[in-house]
Amino acid sequence: MLTIAPISTLKAGDKGRIRTYAGTRLKSGMRKTRQMIAYVTVGADDMVSAERFYSAFLPTLGYSLERYHGDLSYIPPAQAGQRQSSPDFYVKSPFDGGLASAGNGCMVAFEVPTQLQVRQLHAAALAAGGVDEGPPGFRASHGSHFYVGYLRDPHGNKVALFCENPEEPGRDA
Repeated sequence: MLTIAPISTLKAGDKGRIRTYAGTRLKSGMRKTRQMIAYVTVGADDMVSAERFYSAFLPTLGYSLERYHGDLSYIPPAQAGQRQSSPDFYVKSPFDGGLASAGNGCMVAFEVPTQLQVRQLHAAALAAGGVDEGPPGFRASHGSHFYVGYLRDPHGNKVALFCENPEEPGRDA
């Protein structure tokens, strides 16, 4: 786990164990006090198709589904005594009462432990009403271990399922 450490507290022996987090340096082995993103929300007009799509892969990643006033809340897992490691993911009807629309250039990415799971969850999401935006695989524009599949939910929101596990085969293997 990581924590925010004021630069003045870092010692010479910390070299090589420091990571950058939102412009602040972190020391490994210490507890992070907050997460940067608390939740992500996408709009939907049809909660039945949205639930079918997102429930095809989010529970496999440990998210539990809660329903609140007709909307969907996918809550990531948390270890006993700790905050969850990822932001909540909400699917909601637009607050202004208008039609939901996908943001151009917006995408939500979910990290998956293995390349096999990327393929399986991508296929499950397609079978649950998603639209393929790029089959699972390596991309020349990303790092050699970045394995990703892209799709859109039934409302046009873009989703990425990716694995960046260095123990998996890389693009150049």
